[in-house]
Amino acid sequence: MNIRDLEYLVALAEHRHFRKAAEACFVSQPTLSGQIRKLEDELGVSLLERTSRRVLFTDAGMRLVQQARNVLREVTILTELASEQGESMTGPLHIGLIPTVGPYLLPKIIPLLRDRFPELELFIHEGQTQQLVQQLEEGKLDCIILASVEETQHLKELPLYDEPMLLAVNEKHHLADCAEVALDVLQGETLLMLGDGHCLRDQAMGFCFKVGAREDQRFRATSLETLRNMVAAGSGITLLPQLSVPADKRDGVVYIPTTSPTPSRQITLDYRPGSPLRGRYEQLADAIREQMTDVMSDHHRH
Repeated sequence: MNIRDLEYLVALAEHRHFRKAAEACFVSQPTLSGQIRKLEDELGVSLLERTSRRVLFTDAGMRLVQQARNVLREVTILTELASEQGESMTGPLHIGLIPTVGPYLLPKIIPLLRDRFPELELFIHEGQTQQLVQQLEEGKLDCIILASVEETQHLKELPLYDEPMLLAVNEKHHLADCAEVALDVLQGETLLMLGDGHCLRDQAMGFCFKVGAREDQRFRATSLETLRNMVAAGSGITLLPQLSVPADKRDGVVYIPTTSPTPSRQITLDYRPGSPLRGRYEQLADAIREQMTDVMSDHHRH
């Protein structure tokens, strides 16, 4: 049994499809099937139910997949230790970001990171919180940038910045002329929200429910841009994170700061506890934090 066999096994558990698993591992389908059979012979146990057309794991197979994931995670830590790259900012770095942060944060930090760490090869992956946390735990990502939520509390979290949310209303809305509003003006209002899976949805709804606002059940947006377009079209109001507010603001939408309390979220850089690359993530977080302190205070002034 070798590490490659375990990778095949985990890929098959993820894709539940021999061809897709083989593609993900860059091998032919016969190679992958052959290695899985060899693994079964070696262990003297059936990992898969051969009767059905779908890929179904036996109980023993599922237990083995879980253990294989643990082994692969430890192997990742082993290679990180061996590479001695803890402090050095060289080589590939796979970063995951959530969709309500990535497109707005990256343009502000990529030039800085390229400039400060020219030897670092950045690979950017976008996904929702649950997916990113899983990929981090499996060693597919090195670190992730997202809003701190319950699912991330077992990870090592380095705070980057706090991001307030602004109330976005159509320019013809009765609140459009307000310089700022207290959050409880939303009592009885209906707000447009993102669809399930976005942590911003849960955070925004938390603030809205507290003051007695409801969600518009007829529509759920797939992205912040869709939400903004809905507000521009006069279909409702919503809360948008500050970084997603366009600089020119000429889009038929008015963005109003809200107070008492100000809805906000904490953006953090998270990595695996016990990762020997801690020094690398701390340098990265320091650089981003420094940059974002200036960006957020600029936003505040405007």
